[in-house]
Amino acid sequence: VPRGVLGIPTRVFQSGQVAETVLPPQFETLLDSYLRHLRGQRNLAEHTVRAYRTDLLNLFTHLGRLGIDSLDSVDLRALRSWLAKQHTLGHARTTLQRRAAAARVFFAWAHETGHVVTDPAANLRSPKISRVLPPTLEAATAAQMLDEAIAAAGEAGAPMAARDAAVMEVLYATGIRVSELCGLDLADLDRERRVIRVFGKGRKERTVPLGAPAIH
Repeated sequence: VPRGVLGIPTRVFQSGQVAETVLPPQFETLLDSYLRHLRGQRNLAEHTVRAYRTDLLNLFTHLGRLGIDSLDSVDLRALRSWLAKQHTLGHARTTLQRRAAAARVFFAWAHETGHVVTDPAANLRSPKISRVLPPTLEAATAAQMLDEAIAAAGEAGAPMAARDAAVMEVLYATGIRVSELCGLDLADLDRERRVIRVFGKGRKERTVPLGAPAIH
């Protein structure tokens, strides 16, 4: 199998795996420099560097097939055709999103270091990933969990068991994040108004109503 200066096979099968084909010299040289940048200056983990390498080899092979042998000849249309090709090969949206990000980061570096006059990937958009809502907890299941926790606290008579029951009651009653619950202190509880003071992301403060079972 022929190998370039990186010692890596460079042909892409339909599966998207990289195998033999020689890249244009400028692409190989730039990729070598870029990988050294990722390791030395950005201090990325080796598996992350390998992921960047695989994605960029895939891109450069596609560009070579289009007759593009220099970065200055790359335009947004060529990059979009690469992502479209990946889509037709059946790659997941998450893979396409990762590869688009790899191209944007590489061309931003190439532009900053003077290897390319303009950044063709500046307006390259990643495909949107459909978000699936997590399964909800049935009311009967939640009630059973709370009842079992309260019963266990009563049987054990220990502070830790009572704490665990209180934690579950507060989470169920308020819907606050676990991290927010872990940051609560007794001073954050207002028994008269039946509210708790919560500090969320960015230390933003808000007041959350608390039900009677959680209070007691």
